[in-house]
Amino acid sequence: MSAKTRNPFLRKLLKNEVVRFFLSTGVGFLVDALVYYFVYHYIFIKAEVKVFGFPISRDVISLIISYSCCIICNFLLTKYFVFAHSKLSSRNQFARFFSVAFLGFFANLLMLRLFVSIFKVYPPLARIIAALSLGVASYFVHKFFSFNIKRNPK
Repeated sequence: MSAKTRNPFLRKLLKNEVVRFFLSTGVGFLVDALVYYFVYHYIFIKAEVKVFGFPISRDVISLIISYSCCIICNFLLTKYFVFAHSKLSSRNQFARFFSVAFLGFFANLLMLRLFVSIFKVYPPLARIIAALSLGVASYFVHKFFSFNIKRNPK
C-alpha cells in the first residue's frame, strides 16, 4: 500500500498496517451501523418477522442484513487497502475471510442478544457495542489466517 499524500505525518500513519486496518474496518463499521439502523427502523417495523415460517426478532434480522453488507465492504477494503501484499488467491482470501466473518456473526449475535435481552440496551446501540468489542481480535485473525501474512523475522 503506497500512501499518496504530501503530508509526511499522514503518509507515515497510512504506512502502518494496523492504522489502515482500523480505518478500513471503521468504514465497514459505519456501513454496518447505518444499514442496521435503517433496516431496524424503516424496513422491519414489527417486533418479529417470519423467515421461512420461523419467527426472527427485528434486531436479529437487521443484524443479518447489516452484517452481510459489512462483510462485503470489509473484505474489499481489507484486501486492497490493508493486505494487498497477500500472496493468496482472491478466492482463498474470501473463503477464509467469510469463515472468520461467519464465526464473528455468531459472536456478534451472542453479544447483541446479551445486551438487548439481559441488559435492555437499545438495539442499535447494542449493535455498535458488540461490533466495537470484537474489532481488535479480528485484526489478528484476518492478518494471520484470512490473508496469511507472515510475521517479519527480526
